[in-house]
Formats: sequence, structure tokens, C-alpha cells
Amino acid sequence: MIKRKLLGQHFLNSKSIAEFIVNEARITKTDVVFEIGTGLGILTPLLCEKAQKVISVDADENLIKKAKSEFSRFDNLILKTGDGFKQKDIFSIFVSNLPYSRSKDAIEWLAQNSFSHGIIMVQKEFAEKLIATSKNRRAISIIASYTLDIKKISDVGKNNFSPPPKIDSVILRITKKTNLDKNLISIVNDIFSYRRKTIKNILKQFNKQSTIEKRVDDLSGDEIINLAKQIHEK
Repeated sequence: MIKRKLLGQHFLNSKSIAEFIVNEARITKTDVVFEIGTGLGILTPLLCEKAQKVISVDADENLIKKAKSEFSRFDNLILKTGDGFKQKDIFSIFVSNLPYSRSKDAIEWLAQNSFSHGIIMVQKEFAEKLIATSKNRRAISIIASYTLDIKKISDVGKNNFSPPPKIDSVILRITKKTNLDKNLISIVNDIFSYRRKTIKNILKQFNKQSTIEKRVDDLSGDEIINLAKQIHEK
């Protein structure tokens, strides 16, 4: 369990919440579901019962071995050991109780991939970053809002996990709007590292010229993405 804590992973131990997540995912028999964080397998068999195929990935080899033994009855389940955010599988629905330490990586990865929709569980604090407006925004807020429609569907108390995290969690429904490539995501992160500068001075960092005296906090999400595209142009 210590290793999982280091990975920022807390196991969901509530079957009713697991059933709620899977029902909210609106899976049909034509869907391929991608799950990151097989864990103890509380979601995996429920996903298999509804989907055409389930691809479930976990960084812990022992947990994947356990799942292979426990869920051998499912011929529509593919289990993999490794970093889920380096996989190239094609899927229509994403379902995950995200490892807290990888939540930002997950959103950036989802921003680059084509899929229909998904259900994710994240720490409440991170959920607030995703849907933040104005001066509370971070780079991840812009990336998330540009590429995903995000709707909070439920709060989940910390007592529903083993080991219990220090903060409550939130279940979010995400619907894919558009993709953003890796280079633009990197530039959006760079822009926010200069957020106190004017646009004119930010563009100077990238050998571009502008007369705009506004700052990042004065721009809409779309304007920030357009600024990133401008910087990306050779």
C-alpha cells in the first residue's frame, strides 16, 4: 500500500460509487472503454459487462497479475502493465479514478486524444482548477476548457478510499470537443509561466513582436490558445 501512496493512488472501496461511475459512463455494446488505474479492479468487471471491449492499464505489475487471475472469465478485457498515458489504443469512452499525482498529465493526454466522452474522479482541489475562471485559472484550466466540456456530477468523501486521501474527490463527466497537439499544450504552459508579463513581453520571449499591453488574465481561453498558435507559427 505504501507504493500506491507514493504513486498518488487511493483505492476506491465503495461498490455503490463504482456502479454509479459505470452507469454514468453510458456505455453501449459498441464501445471500447479505456481505464487507467486498474487498481483492485472495482470498476473493471462492471465495465466489461457493458462494453464491447475494455482496455485497462496499471503501473503495478502485481495488480495486473491479480486482475488477470480474477477476471479471466471476461474475453473482452485487455490488461496491460505500464504508463497508461503512453498507450496508443483507440477508444470511445475513458473511465478512471485518476492517480492524484498524474491528474494534470491525464488531462493533457486526453486533450491530445480523440474519444467520445468519459467519467473521471479527481481530487476536489484539482477539479476546481479545471473549471476555474478569471485569475484563478491555470494552464490546465485553459487546456481542459478548450478541449473538453466538463460537468461535475457528484462529490465523493475521502472515507470511500483506502488509504483515505487528505481531501475529498469529485466525479466529473467529460465530453470531447476538440484536440490540442502536444506542442501547443507545451506553449500554453510556457505562457502561464510568464503570466505577470504583458502579451508584448511574453511574445518577446519567443522572438515575436506585438504591441498588446494586456496580460494573460485579461484574455479569454480562446485568445490564449490563439496566442499559443501565434507563438507556434514559424
